[in-house]
Amino acid sequence: MKENGVQENKRLLLIDDDPNLILLVKDYLEFRGYEVITAENGREALLVLEQEVPDMIICDVMMPEMDGYALVEHVRQDQKTSWIPVLFLSAKGQSQDRVKGLSTGADVYMVKPFEPEELVAQVESSLKQASRLIHHSGTGADSGPKLQVPADVELTPTELKVVQFVARGMANREIAEKLNVSQRTIESHVSNMLGKTGLHNRTELARWAIESNMA
Repeated sequence: MKENGVQENKRLLLIDDDPNLILLVKDYLEFRGYEVITAENGREALLVLEQEVPDMIICDVMMPEMDGYALVEHVRQDQKTSWIPVLFLSAKGQSQDRVKGLSTGADVYMVKPFEPEELVAQVESSLKQASRLIHHSGTGADSGPKLQVPADVELTPTELKVVQFVARGMANREIAEKLNVSQRTIESHVSNMLGKTGLHNRTELARWAIESNMA
């Protein structure tokens, strides 16, 4: 079952408040050669992350105690975990839900119910991408190859303010309070900038802002 050693010794953190889903997904991933640690909600996951640094996080969005959005904001703000690929699992499949998930900092957004083979394919793809970044940079997982962004990207004055705050590691909620607008407005600005730049998540957006001397 193992394929080119991609999943060899790879440790995944699986977070969901549905014990049946945890059991099914954990069994399937372990059968494919991964080591899986689990948590029931975001708060419990943060305790796990204090002790473990997994190779990838698979996370439900709607959970008690702390939801997936809040967890990912914590993960992206901590240099120790900011590089970790995050895959969101959600029953909400509307376009605005996907946009919110990706602009919050997730790398992949999958809608429940999903095919186990598709989940495995997304996990393997994300791990390969993370591995390429690590090997390319040679200095660690939180730095990567030069970001490919079109030279003619133009940000509005508000987007420029937002990306400067993103580069300082601030969460969407904090930026919204700073600019006295709704969090949804900030999510929309982040989504627009991801669209303009072709970048994949807030982490890359922050790197681009810093490397371009905008921050």
